[in-house]
Amino acid sequence: MNFKRFLFATDSGNAGQVGILLLRLFAGLVMAFVHGLGKFPISEQLVQGVASIGFPMPVLFAHAAALSELVGGVLLAIGLFTRPAAIFMAFTMFIAGVFVHGADPFNVKELAFLYMFVCIFFACYGGGRFSIDNKMGSKV
Repeated sequence: MNFKRFLFATDSGNAGQVGILLLRLFAGLVMAFVHGLGKFPISEQLVQGVASIGFPMPVLFAHAAALSELVGGVLLAIGLFTRPAAIFMAFTMFIAGVFVHGADPFNVKELAFLYMFVCIFFACYGGGRFSIDNKMGSKV
């Protein structure tokens, strides 16, 4: 490996694509199965929480948030509809960070913001070379 290229190259080739794959897999699977799956079945507490931050139709938005995390996380992990899934999850994490955890100290809300910025990255970049989106897009 060329040390100068390792330090200063902006195109990281396969290594960078593997890194993107690993980030996508980890973030998507954790979002889906640690955060999203735990919200099903939708609890009255989640609906009340959505209502308390002022969303209309709190039952609908509670389902939307839970689905965003579960289905969006799975889609992110497999790299299918990566950009739309990431946009929905970024919005959900924005709401969580600003409204749900708004009064909490930063170390409580930082996880929501970290997920939000990971999702913003994937909304901008896409799923990468090792994604279903890339395989489907190459056939268009």
